[in-house]
Amino acid sequence: MRYFFGLLVFILFFSCSETKVHEPFHSVKINSLYQDSISIRAIELMGNSLAFAGSNGIFGSIDLQAGKVRTNIQKYDTLVPEFRAVAHTATDFFMLSVANPALLYKTGEQGSMELVYREEDEAVFYDAMTFWNDKEGIAVGDSMNGCLSIIITRDGGSTWNKLPCSDLPEGIEGEGAFAASNTNIVVKGNKAWIATTKRILYSGNKGKTWVQFSTPILTDEPTQGIYSMDFYNENLGVVIGGDYTKPNKNTSNKAITKDGGNTWDLIADGRLPGYKSCIQFVPNTNGKEMVAIGFTGISYSFDMGETWKNLSDESFYTIRFKNDSLAYAAGKNKIAELIF
Repeated sequence: MRYFFGLLVFILFFSCSETKVHEPFHSVKINSLYQDSISIRAIELMGNSLAFAGSNGIFGSIDLQAGKVRTNIQKYDTLVPEFRAVAHTATDFFMLSVANPALLYKTGEQGSMELVYREEDEAVFYDAMTFWNDKEGIAVGDSMNGCLSIIITRDGGSTWNKLPCSDLPEGIEGEGAFAASNTNIVVKGNKAWIATTKRILYSGNKGKTWVQFSTPILTDEPTQGIYSMDFYNENLGVVIGGDYTKPNKNTSNKAITKDGGNTWDLIADGRLPGYKSCIQFVPNTNGKEMVAIGFTGISYSFDMGETWKNLSDESFYTIRFKNDSLAYAAGKNKIAELIF
């Protein structure tokens, strides 16, 4: 028995000692995957493929193993839409255009894209989209007729219905949601958070009821507010933004929550980084590490946003992590692989 106990301690010690510790990032290697004369603000990892949609009606996918790129152009009559929101389920890919008319497409039965939602109004402008599961999804747009625009599907994206203002917190004059990186909405379990130019809307029951949370992010000007949000789990979340017309301004543009969005505290206030259009937690780091990107470059924090360092000056709009050292980013005229 004494021998067995000693052997057990030995095994446990060396098993623990071999547990992988995530090393902080010191640099990033950027490999080009796709280049074209378009703006790409929406990308979606779908298994071993990266789907995307952008300006000029262009959408497509990249085979991440073979490197093969497939593209197509989606027109609506004579209009060429600009897509800034994409999402997917286990069987379908979705893309949503900005401006009037709002056009939401779903993978069709014959392989072409099928229009499943259209909304026409001078004020219509949709910004972001995601799914809770293979049946239920949500998209958000700027304020219209007294409240934020929110559409929801409960049938896998075949039909979408707009929530009436009576089901939402009262709108704020000039409220919108920046269509900068398709990261205005985060879902975890049954929960959803929507970051707007003025506040955060929260639902704990897949969009059936909503409450509002305030943040310390500066929102005085139309170009200020939350541009991006991410949650590591149902409690820990982060937001970033600023003012793209004053990208070096770094006060009141970054905040963190540890209670599911009820309260938010500024981080690295008055310190780098300034304006960023997208922020994402690094997987498998217990929420301690995050990367923020924008046309101002790539910044990284290893201590929950308290301190940051610049890893690259290369411009991107949006980023998604494949694992804790590999990500994909898109921006003006390009999509790239980022190896940290």
